[in-house]
Amino acid sequence: MTVSATDKTAPAAEPEFKPGTFAALGYRNYRLFWAGNAISFVGDWLDQVALNWLVISTTNDPVMLGLVNLGRGLPIMLFAMFGGVIADRVDRRTMLICTQFLAMMVAIGLAITVAFFNASIWMILILATCRGLIVAFNLPARHSLVYHLVPREAMASAVSLNSITLNTAKIIGPLASAAIISSLGITACFIANALSFTAVMIMLLLLDLPRQKVERKEESFLASLVGGFAYMRREPVLLMLVLVALVPTFFCQPYIQFLAVFAAQVFDTGATGLGFMTALAALGSICGGLLASRMQRDARRGSTMLAFMAGFGLSLILFSAAPNIYWAIPVLFAAGAMHIAYNSSNNTILQLTVDDAYRGRVLSCLFMTRGIMPLGTASMALISAAVGPRLAMGMMSSVVVIFAIVLWLWMPRLRMLKV
Repeated sequence: MTVSATDKTAPAAEPEFKPGTFAALGYRNYRLFWAGNAISFVGDWLDQVALNWLVISTTNDPVMLGLVNLGRGLPIMLFAMFGGVIADRVDRRTMLICTQFLAMMVAIGLAITVAFFNASIWMILILATCRGLIVAFNLPARHSLVYHLVPREAMASAVSLNSITLNTAKIIGPLASAAIISSLGITACFIANALSFTAVMIMLLLLDLPRQKVERKEESFLASLVGGFAYMRREPVLLMLVLVALVPTFFCQPYIQFLAVFAAQVFDTGATGLGFMTALAALGSICGGLLASRMQRDARRGSTMLAFMAGFGLSLILFSAAPNIYWAIPVLFAAGAMHIAYNSSNNTILQLTVDDAYRGRVLSCLFMTRGIMPLGTASMALISAAVGPRLAMGMMSSVVVIFAIVLWLWMPRLRMLKV
């Protein structure tokens, strides 16, 4: 069976659309969804920081830390497309509630294991992998649901606010995790994360949405999976939008992990400089989300998306060439802003372009970034070992600028796209 494209019901009982950065918050369904996401994102960072600290404090082995994070990320890359198929065949809110419940059970299991059973690294690895597998089915449903919460005109605001909330959580979550670990212990972080899922499930139950109409169809699961790829192959602009999401993820997004290398080997600023640069990039990301949300209609143009993407690559080229950290500060802020602005623009255009019957499968392709980014980081590290970190980042960032220029010149349908 498959889910048919349903009429969007959110605008019917909502106020008339008024443009603005926070326009999506004018709709009750999105306010509830946003509040749930805000709690969920902070809980995720509590869990991630605590889990990383648990692994490194108990094993003192960076390899095991990498293995646990691989266990969290690899299932998302491998199974998100399957999650997308299911999201296109069942009611997405129900699917979200189910995955949130399962994730809560994993968080509770992790808390109990750490508190009472002196968790072994292998038990931690199993639970981390289970969490990654659940997220692979949660993300397609979560992102597909957004389309039904706001009218088309507010989609840019909805996507951008989601990015802003995520990046704000990147600042709040680690700080809260450090405070909780030092005062209450590491188990408290896992308990707090488990409680965050309860809040999300309540918000989902409060959404004023009808169940999606489900049409029974003689189509196997595999046929639905293949059908998703066939749909993207028939829509070249849609395929390019997916590539626009994936290419910078490999070539540019590893800059976040590489800030540690620049702090230690290039600018010689130590851990303090690393923390400052990481926070600055996160602040830039928040401003980039506000920019994309504020621009509204312009953010839904292919030309604007390509300009943001080129700006992302160019900012990192300038950062890699900065003679000292003082010159690096403004371009690092710009890199964070352009990253989220391009990403929000791309996601908005994709949401408004894809047929709802294929929404889960198409959006699930974006979550391959969870596996692509570590590969990009490894590639940048290998190039850095040969030619140095400045040239490595500059070379990889140049690929994204060239990619944007090529699409601008030879893909006029994408450049002129307006949704």
